Amino acid sequence: MRVLLNTGSTIDEGRLAKGGDKYTEDYRQECAVCWISPCDFEALGSPEKVKVTSKDEKHSIIVFTKCTDVVMEGDVFMPRAIWSNVVIDPDTFSTGSPLYKGNPVTIEAAEGEVLSAEDVVLQLYMGGN
Repeated sequence: MRVLLNTGSTIDEGRLAKGGDKYTEDYRQECAVCWISPCDFEALGSPEKVKVTSKDEKHSIIVFTKCTDVVMEGDVFMPRAIWSNVVIDPDTFSTGSPLYKGNPVTIEAAEGEVLSAEDVVLQLYMGGN
């Protein structure tokens, strides 16, 4: 399913990140998640997890789902953290900061593992080292 990804801080994401808790299970539960509208969630089969894939289909990440009516159909939200950074467009348009709003992505039901923040770094950014 093609959707637009918006990212941003949540109160708990900020509390955990600023408190130095980025490697905790609480941080993973708060940030490794894709908020999906009830209509889109049902169309996907009400999955526990989804695979989010970048516009260019080169990068993807599996995250938990959160069915909520605070996002509109056709849009999804992920807290701005290492999991969303995997799939956002890295182009900064000379601003030094990528676009965190309106990124076209694909989401699909998934069965795989939701990686910890440490494992995202080790497996996706450091090539498994």
